[in-house]
Amino acid sequence: MAWDWQVFLNDDGSGRTYLQWMMDAWGWTLSVAGSSWVVAVVVGALVGTLRTLPNSPWLVRLANVWVELFRNIPLLVQIFIWYFVIPKIFPAMQQIPGFVLVVFALGFFTSARIAEQVRAGIQALPRGQRYAGMAMGFTTAQTYRYVILPMAVRIIMPPLTSESMNLLKNSSVAFAVSIAELTMFAMQAQEETSRGIEVYLAVTALYAMSAFAVNRVFAFIEKKVQIPGFIVAGGTGGGH
Repeated sequence: MAWDWQVFLNDDGSGRTYLQWMMDAWGWTLSVAGSSWVVAVVVGALVGTLRTLPNSPWLVRLANVWVELFRNIPLLVQIFIWYFVIPKIFPAMQQIPGFVLVVFALGFFTSARIAEQVRAGIQALPRGQRYAGMAMGFTTAQTYRYVILPMAVRIIMPPLTSESMNLLKNSSVAFAVSIAELTMFAMQAQEETSRGIEVYLAVTALYAMSAFAVNRVFAFIEKKVQIPGFIVAGGTGGGH
C-alpha cells in the first residue's frame, strides 16, 4: 500500500485540515502535560518533604498514605474517578471543566512518584547538612528551605527528568474522557481517512519530539545547577 502524506492537507469537514487538527491536538497534549507537571512538582515536593520531617510522626504517616494511595491505583482508573465519580459525590464540581479534572488526576498520580524521589534525595544527603542548619540557628522549615531542599533537588534531577517524560506520555490517557489531545486525534483521524500508518507515525513523531525536548531542557538545567565535586554520601544519609 502506497503512503499518502497529503492526507494531512485534506479538509476534516469542519473547515480545517488534518494537519491543523493535529497541531491543535498537540497543543492540548502539551497543555495537559505542562499543567499536570506543575501540580505534580508542587504537591510531590511538599509530600516528599513531609515524609522526612523529624519528630512529626502523624505528618509522616499522612504523607505515606498519600503516596501509597495515588501510586497504587492505575492512572486510568484515577482519571475515571475524577471525571465520573467525584462530580457525582460533590455536585459543585460538575461545573469544573474536564481538562482541569484530568490535570488533577494526572498531577496527583505523578506527585506520589515525585514525592518518593524527593524523599530519597533528602535521605541521600549527609547528616551534616541538617546539622549545619541547626548550627546556624535555623528552624526546621528554614533548614529545609535553605540547606536540605536545594541540595536534594540537584540529586533528584535525573529521575525527575524521566518522570517528566513519563508524565508527557501518560497524558495520552486523557483521550478516555474526551480531551482532544494527540491520541484522540489519531483514533478519530484514522477512522475518517483510513490512513492509520501515516496518522500514527506523525503522532508518534510528535510525542518523541516532545519527550526529547523535555529531556534536553532538564539536561541543561541539571548541568547548570550541579555543584562541582559534590558527592552524595548515600551510606551516611539514613538518619533523616
